[in-house]
Amino acid sequence: NIQTGPFGSQLHASDYVPIGVPSIMPTNIGENRIVEDGIVRITEDDANRLGQHRLRAGDIVYSRRGDVEKRALIREREEGWLCGTGCLKVRLGSGVVDPLFASLFLGHPAIREWIVRHAVGATMPNLNTSIMSAVPFALPPLAEQKAIAAVLGALDDKIELNRRINATLEAMARALFQSWFVDFDPVRAKLDGRPPANLDPATATAAIFPDSFQDSPLGPIPRGWLAKPLPEVVEVNPRRTLKAGTIAPYLDMKNLPTQGHSADEVIHREFTSGTKFQNGDTLLARITPCLENGKTGYVDFLDNDQVGWGSTEYIIFAPKPPLPPQFGYLLARSDALRTHAIHNMTGTSGRQRVPSDCFNSFLLAVPPSDIAVRFGELTGPLMTKIKANSEQIRTLATLRDTLLPKLLSGELSTYNHPSQ
Repeated sequence: NIQTGPFGSQLHASDYVPIGVPSIMPTNIGENRIVEDGIVRITEDDANRLGQHRLRAGDIVYSRRGDVEKRALIREREEGWLCGTGCLKVRLGSGVVDPLFASLFLGHPAIREWIVRHAVGATMPNLNTSIMSAVPFALPPLAEQKAIAAVLGALDDKIELNRRINATLEAMARALFQSWFVDFDPVRAKLDGRPPANLDPATATAAIFPDSFQDSPLGPIPRGWLAKPLPEVVEVNPRRTLKAGTIAPYLDMKNLPTQGHSADEVIHREFTSGTKFQNGDTLLARITPCLENGKTGYVDFLDNDQVGWGSTEYIIFAPKPPLPPQFGYLLARSDALRTHAIHNMTGTSGRQRVPSDCFNSFLLAVPPSDIAVRFGELTGPLMTKIKANSEQIRTLATLRDTLLPKLLSGELSTYNHPSQ
């Protein structure tokens, strides 16, 4: 059974409530898993009214627009949630298809490419029930499906574990940015005579923060800090050089992440025209709905001094020393900057974008060099660990995708696999 989610006329934004039944939107579809961050909720009454769209464990949910090849297997914890507006539900035949096997098979690059190629729409791909009904499917006996799913599912579980670790590491870095540069927690603690949160009062880190505030155009900021327009401390769209015809790493908008900073996939293409970047740069999507969906990346996948390129719809941030490179990424992920960017979008509906010069009016509280350097020392290792985990994710995903056709063809046996 293949069914689209409720139309907008059946479920409005005004129907969302703080506590209720989660309604899965395209932004909640990760890599074969539901991403709960930012999920909207509806009342139990509305969920029952739309009962045909409620999900069961084993269903597979797709985005109907945009990143149409992404899908998520519904697990037991998501039983009873709603397949929301903009999504499409695939329900498998009981006793015929193992859901985990099906979700892994549908995630193979060849099948994902088939879905994208057959999606309709010149500017934005769209799925419908007819396209999904025609997806080619290899269906070995159920016992063999389960065996294949067990082997590949173990790789998927390790990939998901690494993603969760990365989410925790990034949350730590973002929390430190918020605490030091937005809420000024160490200064407020000193002013109140309290030990700074998560800082030993006797450490050198605690000692470098002042114990009072001063007035500024931003309002009260720590004494000795400066309020400056963003471009004075973070270069916006810095000049990078890449000769036409050079084969270089290319990152398209589709693979710019919505959560975390690591790109899903980077390919090598001949440079023609586009945004150029290097390691340490932050890429911020300037167009709607990519900006609102959180598409932001930190460039750490290039070789030393290598220049990559991508969409013309990126804005690049490159912090000026002594601010560390990761400051630009954490700034781009901050609520204040994203709100400023969204409020300054120009253009017609559906084609809005952020003008680069809007950041001239965005003020930052700029710390002295010793605080900036210490922030880099604390957050740099977190970003390095995230990079290592992301590289392992890509290796495991490649192994999973390589094993699937070999297991389907019988070239490899699930009963003699080294993991067993």
